[in-house]
Amino acid sequence: MSSVSKPADEVTNVVVAGLGGQGVLTASDILAEAAFLAGLDVKKAEIHGMSQRGGSVTTDVRFGRRVYSPMVTAGEADFLLVLADDQVEVHRGLLRQGGVLIGPGAIDSSALENRRSVNVALLGFLSRHLNLDVACWRQAIANHIKPQLHEVNRQAFEVGRGRAD
Repeated sequence: MSSVSKPADEVTNVVVAGLGGQGVLTASDILAEAAFLAGLDVKKAEIHGMSQRGGSVTTDVRFGRRVYSPMVTAGEADFLLVLADDQVEVHRGLLRQGGVLIGPGAIDSSALENRRSVNVALLGFLSRHLNLDVACWRQAIANHIKPQLHEVNRQAFEVGRGRAD
């Protein structure tokens, strides 16, 4: 599996993209909080577009020892996490050469108890590439998901990490 390894003092750039209602904002909130809980400086920016009508939504999440800007410029994303297949080409230009594209096909959605948790499953897949403690991820998920959906999303995260249970 390819990975983007960077020195601890460099900033990691992640763009999360999809359509309104797919959980793009929730996924970026979880990612940002996991990085924050790991003791990193985090900046986040959201572009909603026509999100309420199912339009394109993107978020930029940047984290590292010190982050000065919330925006990921074109060609600079280390990771592009895309929740909708039709958004891959729309946002591919944000990914740097050698960056990692994580699309909906990265996980087997039939392994999910609730297919609406694909955003958390893809975070599980992303977590395999990042040096953030799993406990930080689990706490961030618990903090951003309704209590009645904690277990189904915990399982989705584990499916993404490659450990279905």
